[in-house]
Amino acid sequence: MAVQQVDINAAKDALDAGTTTFVDIRDPRSHAQARIPGCRHVTSQEAMDALVNEADKDARVIVYCYHGNASQGAALYLQQRGFANVSSMSGGFEAWRQTYEVESAE
Repeated sequence: MAVQQVDINAAKDALDAGTTTFVDIRDPRSHAQARIPGCRHVTSQEAMDALVNEADKDARVIVYCYHGNASQGAALYLQQRGFANVSSMSGGFEAWRQTYEVESAE
């Protein structure tokens, strides 16, 4: 089962449309320093299970990590649990932050 890739420009369009759940799988410190606005932070199996149980499996989900590698595994995991429209963001957060606004808790 192949994981669909989405580039940062298409991801930004999805963010602006407000119809996509962004899932950040980076470590808590990195997430606190900077993240895509409105994302859901998932760093544990419990948090991933909660996402699987709570989210609309037909809604669009974009998973991102640092560079777009680990997010592929997380996206595949979601696909295997019935998510119909899940993608991994190519280039990850590092590509995003060079082009688009980020939010910070610090």
